[in-house]
Amino acid sequence: IGAVMMLLLLLYPLRKRVRGLAFMGGNRFWFRLHMIFGVVGPVLILYHANFRLGSTNSNVALISMLVVAGSGLVGRYIYAKIHHGLYGRKPSLAELRGTLDDARSDIAALFAVSSGVRDELFAFSEHALQEPSGVLHGLGRIVTTRIDAARTRRRVHRLARRDIAERSRDAGWNRSETRRLLRYVDSKSRVFVRQARAVSEFALYERLFSLWHVLHLPLFFML
Repeated sequence: IGAVMMLLLLLYPLRKRVRGLAFMGGNRFWFRLHMIFGVVGPVLILYHANFRLGSTNSNVALISMLVVAGSGLVGRYIYAKIHHGLYGRKPSLAELRGTLDDARSDIAALFAVSSGVRDELFAFSEHALQEPSGVLHGLGRIVTTRIDAARTRRRVHRLARRDIAERSRDAGWNRSETRRLLRYVDSKSRVFVRQARAVSEFALYERLFSLWHVLHLPLFFML
């Protein structure tokens, strides 16, 4: 059963590339099946092997299968980074940049109450959108950008709390109004930082996904 599942994995790329197979169902259905069989098939084979190594030939086959299955899990993670969810539509980089530009306009108007908040968020987005020099540099940038994002959110919260408290005293707002505005600023800041990170990482994940394709298919045929 596990071996049959591994063979049926080929139906998904065939369905994607051969128009005459449209009668078999939609790509989304076969993609789900591809993901399920890619996990369940190797698990069944591991049970068949009793989780033990055997002859050299079977060991090579087992290791190849585990490498292919591991590669598939990595590919699933990268795929979800450049699509709307695991089974959603793939956005374009221009679309993501347009969304971020709209958010930047909202930020400029919304945070007139605190120029420090606005400057912090704009500085973060400008730094995050700098082009990496290569794949390794880009991978490092993902880590540093996420750390920087957490720091930016903390600084924004401190600045917003200080500036809103000052305006609250001047305007005579009550405590609940002040807290509501602070939560609103925190929420909008979090969304803006997330969008800037998504734009920053999108091109890199696209490149990683194309490189993953180059590796994944030969591994499968080796198996």
